[in-house]
Amino acid sequence: MCGIFGIESHDEAASFVYLGLYALQHRGQESAGLVAWDGTRMCVERGMGQVADVFRPAVLERLGGQRALGHTRYSTTGTSVLSNAQPIVVKTAMGPIAIVHNGHLSNGAEVRERLERRGSIFQTTSDTEVILHLMAMNPRPDVVDSLLLALQEVRGAYSLLLLTDQGLIAARDPHGFRPLVMGECQGARCFSSESCAFDLLGATSLGELEPGEVVAVRGRDIERYSLPKAQVPARCVFEHVYFARPDSEVFGDAVSEVRTAMGVRLAEESPVSADVVVPVPDSGLFPAIGFSRGSDIPFEHGMIRNHYVGRTFIQPEQSIRDFGVRVKLNPVRRLIEGRRIVLVDDSIVRGTTSRKIVRMVREAGATEVHLRISSPPTRWPCHYGIDTPRRDDLIAARYDLEEILGYVEADSLAYLSLEGLLDSVSGPPDSYCNACWTGDYRVPISTIDPKQGRLFPIRTEDSQ
Repeated sequence: MCGIFGIESHDEAASFVYLGLYALQHRGQESAGLVAWDGTRMCVERGMGQVADVFRPAVLERLGGQRALGHTRYSTTGTSVLSNAQPIVVKTAMGPIAIVHNGHLSNGAEVRERLERRGSIFQTTSDTEVILHLMAMNPRPDVVDSLLLALQEVRGAYSLLLLTDQGLIAARDPHGFRPLVMGECQGARCFSSESCAFDLLGATSLGELEPGEVVAVRGRDIERYSLPKAQVPARCVFEHVYFARPDSEVFGDAVSEVRTAMGVRLAEESPVSADVVVPVPDSGLFPAIGFSRGSDIPFEHGMIRNHYVGRTFIQPEQSIRDFGVRVKLNPVRRLIEGRRIVLVDDSIVRGTTSRKIVRMVREAGATEVHLRISSPPTRWPCHYGIDTPRRDDLIAARYDLEEILGYVEADSLAYLSLEGLLDSVSGPPDSYCNACWTGDYRVPISTIDPKQGRLFPIRTEDSQ
């Protein structure tokens, strides 16, 4: 879920990357980093926390040059410590290389173990570092050729940006799990996880990289390469459900329109008699608008979000999630008291947050609380970039609908069907990854068994 942004051949490269990361802050809040090439060396700054905390004016002044990239981190592998913050910068026989990564390598543990047996020494516990080691073991006169060789040995989800002394390189995995958009800003090429960053900078979107596409920008020259494409794409439809900002376009669709369509479909599938529709902000906002339109039940902003508190879902510790609910959300009593409420949210993952929100709405005086979820039940862990590593953490994997209803303490509960979700996007249904709902992992996964200290494959039946 991390956010990545890079720009080539711009006089204010570091400042523009900084602003791009601001627009992508919702994709990761654990750490932020930025690296710039000043013509003679890599200048890198990284820190724990959010973009504004890490990049003070004095820090940005140290980052000169016309080429830069940056990262906001949400960890799926590796602990939340500074050593795992990106960009990762190394010196190689091909020159200095910096890398940022959005996604998760499903065979990262397997490749790392093989490299360590051959003598590689890793500086981080991040899966991203294996790509640099693979490149260092296969140096080529053109660094792009080395990257192409490395990417043929990894699988899973990756949108990458690499900075070298020669230029900026962008790469997207053959399945296209995570978005990566190319743009033009004042004549310079730039790349972003989402198009919303281009709006902030006044850049023009030139469209997403194709699955398996690698683009190298050296000055004003642009070179395009292709990895072997997967037979079927596997774009993460959860980007539309939760990750992406509603003002972005992802996989060819406007996120706000997709979420609104999800809400309309949800109202058709699971109608309810109520007085007002209330979103759980922010990702429940557009589905709630759609539900209101589809049901003719009035819409109200019945919950207010404190925008100075980060998203609860992407905080790394359960204790922070529990504390964060009341810090982040507060019901508007005058809009809720004495009314039957349809509470619309994007998903239920562990269930603890939903229960706390339902309780808050009841405490504000709601006579009934009907919970409507704009995605199917999340029953399977994601191994392509979402921090749901254990199936036991997922309430829908352990309980049926009635048991979940009892746990969250709502008067009724309904999820959007998978068919309804896929009908809300424009692409073919089989072009989206839906493993978190179905357990259909299209890319094989391997990891380390912490008890036995050895590699083992993860299959659907392993989690049953």
